[in-house]
Amino acid sequence: MDISSKRIMLTGGAGFLGSFVTKKLKARGCKDIFIPTEQQYDLTKAAAIEAAFKASNPDIVIHLAAKVGGIGANRENPGSFFYDNLMMGVQLMEQARQHGVEKFVALGTICAYPKFAHIPFREEDIWNGYPEETNAPYGLAKKMLLVQSQAYRQQYGFNSIFLLPVNLYGPGDNFNHGSSHVIPALIKKCVEAVNTGAKEITVWGTGRATREFLYVEDCAEAIMLATEKYNSPEPVNIGAGFEISIKDLAVLIAKLTGFTGKLVWDASKPDGQPRRMLDISRANREFGYSSETNFESGLIRTIDWYSSNY
Repeated sequence: MDISSKRIMLTGGAGFLGSFVTKKLKARGCKDIFIPTEQQYDLTKAAAIEAAFKASNPDIVIHLAAKVGGIGANRENPGSFFYDNLMMGVQLMEQARQHGVEKFVALGTICAYPKFAHIPFREEDIWNGYPEETNAPYGLAKKMLLVQSQAYRQQYGFNSIFLLPVNLYGPGDNFNHGSSHVIPALIKKCVEAVNTGAKEITVWGTGRATREFLYVEDCAEAIMLATEKYNSPEPVNIGAGFEISIKDLAVLIAKLTGFTGKLVWDASKPDGQPRRMLDISRANREFGYSSETNFESGLIRTIDWYSSNY
């Protein structure tokens, strides 16, 4: 699909990932990009979604908008994380179908996978167990987009695809204390400790859990490739294909930020899912995607951005 002449609705376009997707769309020649901002359109409400469709009449919808956060935010807001993400997704796709949208690109989450999925996570394993409890409401709400996508394709011939990105990081990430994910949280703690001369920082959990991280610009490119080339019902993992323990991650970020103090592990706080790493062979096979950014280089760019903006 040549998307350069298409009218595109990009939900979440003003957010972290969305800002990079917007740049990728413009680089491909897209000029008609509609971003329904949170202030103007509450996408949990059907009337607001209807107004957004009337304002943009899109050919393609790329749905990035989500209520997200780290383990702490998920534990404190399970109800709203479930409701807001479910209502946004299910109503947006239904109205896209009613308005004759050519293609709907739905973003899921690695949190949709079972807690004890085999490593690396393969797309066919996504229904083989319940998600990790601390983020299950969020993960299940997003996973319903896969059910809806496949059901709408079967009944209506609606072209909706479902992508499963791993944890993202990069410049412009969320560094808010109460809702940030692990990489921005660690960067913030280490940089602040260096600036204040603190001798130690406290890190949640035991450090034994592993995670996979994807540079945000690489994810944006994967979304572009899938939008242009992928038109099948099966979900597709979007990742970097590696895992690192939280302990090793903390040590690496400490080194890159210049923090030489002590890392104190608060084992009373949850580790979350024991391990996370995706099999990304389907994305490579179906639309030629592979991660381009070296992890340490991406971390340095993220740290530099944080130091410059905070």
